[in-house]
Amino acid sequence: MGRWMKPEVYPLMAAMTFVTSMCVFQLTRNVLLNPDVRINKANRSKGVLENKEEGEKYAEHGLRRFLRTRPPEIMPAINSFFRDHE
Repeated sequence: MGRWMKPEVYPLMAAMTFVTSMCVFQLTRNVLLNPDVRINKANRSKGVLENKEEGEKYAEHGLRRFLRTRPPEIMPAINSFFRDHE
């Protein structure tokens, strides 16, 4: 493996592996859970699906509900230090 891949490439490989896995995760999530994606023939034959509660369940997932209760700060400790520091 040392002949084919140099140590300078490891950070790039790590970043590309992370991005690729995020893309695969999102595509899999959309194919399996998205209410607008119709895989079976019965759902494809319908013009409009009446699945409002399924769509809301998909859009309001657990991470979004959790983040809605959090303040919109990336580093709250540093922000409060500089905000409250005289």
